[in-house]
Amino acid sequence: MNIQQTMNDTRRQTSAEEIFQKLKGDIVSLRLQPGAKLSEVEIAKQYEVSRQPVREAFLRLGDLNLLQIRPQKATLVRKISLQDLRNTRFIRTAVEVEVVRIACKKADKDSLALLRNNLEKQARAIEDKDSIQLHSLDYQFHRLICAAADRVQAFEVIAANKAHTDRVCTLELADTFGMAEVLEDHSDIVNAIEAKDEDLAVACTRHHLAHLDGTLFKACENHADFFED
Repeated sequence: MNIQQTMNDTRRQTSAEEIFQKLKGDIVSLRLQPGAKLSEVEIAKQYEVSRQPVREAFLRLGDLNLLQIRPQKATLVRKISLQDLRNTRFIRTAVEVEVVRIACKKADKDSLALLRNNLEKQARAIEDKDSIQLHSLDYQFHRLICAAADRVQAFEVIAANKAHTDRVCTLELADTFGMAEVLEDHSDIVNAIEAKDEDLAVACTRHHLAHLDGTLFKACENHADFFED
């Protein structure tokens, strides 16, 4: 393989990653709503790239069950699957519960300071009614807990299983009460980790993740067309 071919491959992979991340963010934030149609040609024009990196991004999103790729037809943003939510919630809860247990043993002053700083930023986002910023901080918060436990790789599993729940959580974070509830849960988890109280940290984590049940109920009532089962 010559240097030019290597450069072209690297550029294509970079473009595919950029498009993947942008489309994933748009799907999770519901800027691209369930059922929306996507065109390889239009996305390629938007990013001024060939169709190949777009196709690669589409395939990755399809593997995450976020896109429904239909041969000879428009690609669709998949509706939210309740079965997928149940499966991903189970995996995420199992991982996060063990992570907070370890964080109670391993979290040092620097780790706790980063978590406290994140909570302060969450509070400011709520004051500004900035649900997009809060969603980003929520993502960082759970990664920081993995870092505090010295289990950063565990966040890769959590992140892979967050895509489906994040779409529903976007609905929860759209109102001030939902935002405040998230911050309260996060604060309780950090307090438990700082106190090195494993049982309390696990209970707070389970309570936090269980909020999805109520959010799901409301979302199914108010946005039935977002769901496929």
